[in-house]
Amino acid sequence: MIKVMADPERFKRQSPVTTNSPVVKPKRPRTSEWLQKKRECNRAHAKTRINIGMAFERWRELRVLKGFKTDAETAFFLMDSYEREQFTSTPRKPNPPPPLSSIGAESDRETDFSVPGVGFLEKEHDEEEALQASFTSMTISEKSLQIDDDQANDLMNTIIDWDNEMVTPSKYGDEYDVDDSSDEEYVPPLCLRMSGSQSIPFNIDEFPVIGLDETVHDEVDCTESIDEPLTEQEQILSEDDLVGKHASIVYDDNLKLLVNVLQFPLNACTFKDHTLNIKCDASPPFTMKLTSRGTATVLQWFCSRGHNVWTWNSQPKFKYGMQGGDFMLASNILLSGNNYAKIKLLFQFMNMGIVAKNTFYSIQDAYCTNAVKEFWTIRRAEVIQRHQSKDEVVVLADGRMDSPGHCAQYCTYTTMENDSKDIVHVITIDKRETQRNSVIMEKEAFIQTVDQLSKELKLKEVVTDAHRQISALMDPVKGRYKDNGIVHSLDMWHGAKNLAKRLHAAGMIAGQHIILIWIKDIVNHFWFCCKAADHREQFMDLWTGVLHHVINKHTWAFGQCQHGSVEADHNKEWMKPGSVAHEALSKIVLDARWLKAIDKYLRFRTTADLESFQNHILMYASKRFAFSPPVYEARTLLAALDYNHHNHRPILVNAEGNKMYRRLYNKKSKRWCVYALKTTKDYMYIPELQRSIVRKRLDSASGLSRRRPLKANDPRALGNLPDVPPPPTAELVQAQLHRGDDLA
Repeated sequence: MIKVMADPERFKRQSPVTTNSPVVKPKRPRTSEWLQKKRECNRAHAKTRINIGMAFERWRELRVLKGFKTDAETAFFLMDSYEREQFTSTPRKPNPPPPLSSIGAESDRETDFSVPGVGFLEKEHDEEEALQASFTSMTISEKSLQIDDDQANDLMNTIIDWDNEMVTPSKYGDEYDVDDSSDEEYVPPLCLRMSGSQSIPFNIDEFPVIGLDETVHDEVDCTESIDEPLTEQEQILSEDDLVGKHASIVYDDNLKLLVNVLQFPLNACTFKDHTLNIKCDASPPFTMKLTSRGTATVLQWFCSRGHNVWTWNSQPKFKYGMQGGDFMLASNILLSGNNYAKIKLLFQFMNMGIVAKNTFYSIQDAYCTNAVKEFWTIRRAEVIQRHQSKDEVVVLADGRMDSPGHCAQYCTYTTMENDSKDIVHVITIDKRETQRNSVIMEKEAFIQTVDQLSKELKLKEVVTDAHRQISALMDPVKGRYKDNGIVHSLDMWHGAKNLAKRLHAAGMIAGQHIILIWIKDIVNHFWFCCKAADHREQFMDLWTGVLHHVINKHTWAFGQCQHGSVEADHNKEWMKPGSVAHEALSKIVLDARWLKAIDKYLRFRTTADLESFQNHILMYASKRFAFSPPVYEARTLLAALDYNHHNHRPILVNAEGNKMYRRLYNKKSKRWCVYALKTTKDYMYIPELQRSIVRKRLDSASGLSRRRPLKANDPRALGNLPDVPPPPTAELVQAQLHRGDDLA
């Protein structure tokens, strides 16, 4: 189809009815000035583009028939004819215009725009195409890899592993080339040999678009005035007026360009002095002023006498004047786990306005934190209800400090149901609730957790790490919960890690370096014994066999090793019976205090999934930033909501139905591990949470207070308790006596 342009000379050259041969002109060199002029010309034509769709042929025929030189003459002819017909005959109901496109399905994120006089905006699929390409570019080995996830992720099918070159001896005997670091908190590079999850490509629909050959270009005429009243500012009356609405970034220069093209819908200033009863009636042109207010852009029109004729805001407003965009930005910074300072820096680099810092904290405290707690209470009740029918509930429990050491301010204690991996309880303890004693925060959190869950579930077993205070609470003889019938188990991973640390410490002593090359085998033997033994006696029969195995003795009076021949592939030095190293190993293996708790490992439980969730908390509450108690608690609850909602996502598969895997390098073990991808998170609970926050703002009886009073349950309301000084040491007392100070 031929394009009809606004340039008459260009139309003559392209028109099929022209009888004269076109004049062939020499090609001009494409200089930078020529290219700039061409771009400006193209932009000018793009601004005058009008979509007439199927009526283009008739438009073209009418213009040729009447001999008009421009499309503007054709348009004036049609409008004049319509006006004459309107006054001389009965108006006819116009036929409905043909649809601009054949798109029937609506998209959640993209909107089809068909504004009269503006044209059709094409959709761009670059992001979707790039994502699809990333899924289709997988290697054959990844596509063909098939793993049974239930077996791969089963703890019973795992072993302890790490780098084989963790200790490289230079020669046998006592002259091993080892690191003589004095770090008492040595953590061995242990890892579990197990697999992970999968991934699905998706198809992209191709949408039809309207081509440029169905458009005409001409100048825009805005000489006639509009008698309709001014559009009222958008008001937020319900949650649907704000939640889920699409927002955009608008540049001021583009907005000014739009405003200059549009016609202002008033012919005179409407200001009236009610005291003197005098109306202004100043005539256009009006002066337009553009200002930024928070995240919004405000346009104001003034008459020649300085009266404000009209004000337009790019955002809807709540009652009492708060802008909807400012409110949603402040709320979503919290809901997305972001930090105000980092978002402000981003907006600063983008040269964009942002909600004020005090306003952000006021919105967060007044509307967001309580809404998050209430929403978590509702969702947690649904999780508890699903597990109340179980006769025996096993939970994994562990605490997380917001910072290391005694400087920790908060302890978040999380409880996870063992079978479903759902978070069933989250509690945050502030140091001010324990008389500023951070050592007992985890103990206090454990007590509150068990007391609460005992009322809601048939709690049968609790799995924790080897925390001495918690072990004392769960002591079957004199512990706090000795009569509740709750079994206490210890995490296998921490047990193996602690054993490796003790073996490493013993191997660093002179004359005992040979223990270092046996650490991996001894820890794996402990892992096997806990997995195979059903009771304490069976464990001891298997466990003590390691003392015979390391001296190359595989059969003894009360048993034998459960392996085949070791002569073929054995490459380690055997220990000598009665040597210093063998005696040191015997003390570790037969340590009475350590073996006292061995029954708690025989149920073979681990809290690895719970520790994965605690890493997820870092997305919402990083340890690099300080938060107030209500905000820190709300952020941990948001992490729990996120985890529970996306916990049971399906696994992604490719077009052939095969599971999609990825690999990850483990720095500790220096090995590659395989894991599968799950479907992308949808965060479908966020709109409901946003509606709850907006509803609190709509129901408020007043505007946002400048002061943020402490709530009754805020730990800061307990008052600033004075720090208790440590007891004086003997050296300090002697120094005071020497100086003659009064010890009282």
